Amino acid sequence: MERDGTDVTAQTAGPAGPAAEETGGTGTSAAAGASPAGAAKASPAGAEAPAKRTKLVSGPGIVLVWLYGVMTVGAASRSVYQIASDFGRAPLAYSLSAVAAVVYVFITYTLVRGGETARKVGLVCCALELVGVLTVGTWTLVDSSAFPDATVWSYYGAGYILIPVALPVTGILWLRKSRALVAATPSV
Repeated sequence: MERDGTDVTAQTAGPAGPAAEETGGTGTSAAAGASPAGAAKASPAGAEAPAKRTKLVSGPGIVLVWLYGVMTVGAASRSVYQIASDFGRAPLAYSLSAVAAVVYVFITYTLVRGGETARKVGLVCCALELVGVLTVGTWTLVDSSAFPDATVWSYYGAGYILIPVALPVTGILWLRKSRALVAATPSV
């Protein structure tokens, strides 16, 4: 994917073939006007070409990006409104909703960005999100008086039809599977 959202794989054809699909973060491709030979000139002699960036936005990854995007907007809108209108009522709950929004932004970005580093960061963020959902969810069950108002993660995300508890598990499974897919793909 290029920064403008166009699919590089759909644009590249001809003698460049699959090797020119994406150049691992340089932002250039055969379709963007750089020839494969031009890309080779930019790297030092004898050095390996950059590895292809792992596409995380395919198949279930598209659904994950969409759901994380929706959750980002929901959590951010909720926290901004609650913090701006009545922060003194439930500062812990409203702050935790803001933290959830930040976590969702990072996960959405890593899924869209792709690449091995983004995949690893996404795994860490999904694991932290899962810990947060389980901690806050359990906390709201054990001591609901600590939360005069609900957070995104209260009662394991019951106010969001339990999507907050399902998303990190699904994200971890997808990111682990995408690693296995990359390992199984022969390098070009």
